Amino acid sequence: MLLLIPLLPLLGFLLNASVGRRLSKAASAGIACASIAGSFALSLVSVWHLLALEPESRSIVQHAYSWIASGDFGAPLSLRLDPLAAVMILIVTGIGALIHVYSTAYMHDEPAAEYARYFSYLNLFAAFMLLLVLAANVLVMFVGWEGVGLCSYLLIGFWYEKQTASDAGKKAFIVNRIGDVGFILGILLIIVHFGSVDFVDVSQAAAALRPEASFGPVSVIALLLFVGATGKSAQIPLYVWLPDAMEGPTPVSALIHAATMVTAGVYMIGRTAVLFSHAPQTLAIVAYVGAATAFLAGTVGLVQNDIKRVLAYSTISQLGYMFLAMGVGAYGAGVFHLYTHAFFKALLFLGSGAIIHALAGEQDLRRMGGLKRELPITYWTFVIGALAIAGVPGLAGFFSKDEILFRTYAEGHTVLWIVGMLTSLMTAVYMFRLVFLAFHGERRADPDLSQRASPARFDAQPALPGLPALPAQDRHEHLHDAPPAMALALIVLAVGSVAAGWVGLSGRFEHFLEPSLLVEPAGAAAGDSGLAGTLMVVSSLVAFAGIAVAWWFFLKNRAAARAVSERFRATYRLLVNKYYVDEIYDATIVEPIHIISEHGLWKGVDARGIDGAVNGVGTIVSGSGQLLRLAQTGSVRTYAASLFVGVVAILGYYLWP
Repeated sequence: MLLLIPLLPLLGFLLNASVGRRLSKAASAGIACASIAGSFALSLVSVWHLLALEPESRSIVQHAYSWIASGDFGAPLSLRLDPLAAVMILIVTGIGALIHVYSTAYMHDEPAAEYARYFSYLNLFAAFMLLLVLAANVLVMFVGWEGVGLCSYLLIGFWYEKQTASDAGKKAFIVNRIGDVGFILGILLIIVHFGSVDFVDVSQAAAALRPEASFGPVSVIALLLFVGATGKSAQIPLYVWLPDAMEGPTPVSALIHAATMVTAGVYMIGRTAVLFSHAPQTLAIVAYVGAATAFLAGTVGLVQNDIKRVLAYSTISQLGYMFLAMGVGAYGAGVFHLYTHAFFKALLFLGSGAIIHALAGEQDLRRMGGLKRELPITYWTFVIGALAIAGVPGLAGFFSKDEILFRTYAEGHTVLWIVGMLTSLMTAVYMFRLVFLAFHGERRADPDLSQRASPARFDAQPALPGLPALPAQDRHEHLHDAPPAMALALIVLAVGSVAAGWVGLSGRFEHFLEPSLLVEPAGAAAGDSGLAGTLMVVSSLVAFAGIAVAWWFFLKNRAAARAVSERFRATYRLLVNKYYVDEIYDATIVEPIHIISEHGLWKGVDARGIDGAVNGVGTIVSGSGQLLRLAQTGSVRTYAASLFVGVVAILGYYLWP
């Protein structure tokens, strides 16, 4: 049964990829949705069987076949379902199925062949992610790991005739390959150091070791695995691909950000938690990189004008929270936030897609406003998602984010806790900035926006330039709320964004995961209810303060927002241009590689060196042939004359006195 879970969406991919262009749109969508829904049903049955086992023995293993066997080393194609994998397969198949259903309406205007191609890629994405999370060993995980990287390239660049989409797909692929170099080296070191690639075998062998006081082999392995995670899960310094990934269709963004791809790095650290727990130096790096990423992305999200880019930087920030949790040893809290984040981030992306769909492709917040009346389903579900990610008490994000902040403080990382609190404040501000600009006030228009050819000039505009309201007769143009398929996904995800966090009360979620993580449970500090209550109140006040700040600047007194952007213009431009990280990478890495490749390797080594040597040999042979042709005229009289001259010369030499 475990093997069928990834095989069903793989079968859907094969059908749509091979015969989809000859099918109707309804048939293509039906194949894709049925395959992922079947996978979800099988996942539910499998998890039900898992829950029937005793907590200490909750593991179901299926060996498909012997994949690699060399001497004492073996790597079978095996799948293992345990509590950690159970959480992940339900996220991937459940939320993935909702995104598939949503896509049937969102992508309906695509030609039939492109429609089938889209759903084939979507199914393949789910299949590889399911293989990744069910893998019983690190090599099988790596197959799924590379597969989701391939699918991200295919789906981000789905509209490949658009240059920005094509470039974004290539950027995601290349940046992830950089991280994968570290992951591959980590896998090789695991094989050398432990002699096995099976997760349970490696974890048991590592558990018998003492935590490393210095940077030893286990710390190096953990650090290399973390390098791979920074690529997949968009952490500093490899986060730059994720904002550009917004060039793909909006449901793809939801799938990447909520159910697949970016969660892979967090999951991988949870799966190898024993290694990281024995590498305290690496854990510190993970915590600080996560906190820095969360803060940096939060500051950039405050001023973005593209609705999807606000959500993209929000994802990077929330992933930073997850890595912060992993870095302070709160592995269960990190996975818990991954689980709750899947609901409200999928909801927010699909909600933004409903807005874009209603506005005929418009994504600029500066040209929105007043949508609350026309899009009531989208509005109320979106508000629920925004409240959840802001950490408002009672909603899913509150429980998981509060647990991360509490564990960070309880473990003695006060500086990281402060950074986390500031990030939480910014999260509430930029999410409700988005809500107020998109749904409240009057819809704004700027005729010059469509004339701006330079993205740099476009991004440099003030966040609230005082755009004029649209005439009354134009306010309802193209506006329509989410169609039934899209509305269904939004409502279900909104319910999940409210209810999902309650499963973590009293540490039940973390207790459920303990057999998978194979690390010591939380210490006594984590059970201090008085401290937990105090920090809960503080985090709740921070969430409400962020919403209040957004209400004042972006709804009540928008002139104040313009005044702040003008007063701190240099800082504002720095944030709007995303700290110029892409430009720095371009100047220090991309352009030097381009110059070295073009002028050094191509024109110097290849054209002049290699081609010059090969062509030089040809020139020498050709020139020698030209000289030899002078001696081979084909004239018998010439040959006789040369023979006579030769004989005379030889005789003259010997007869000369």
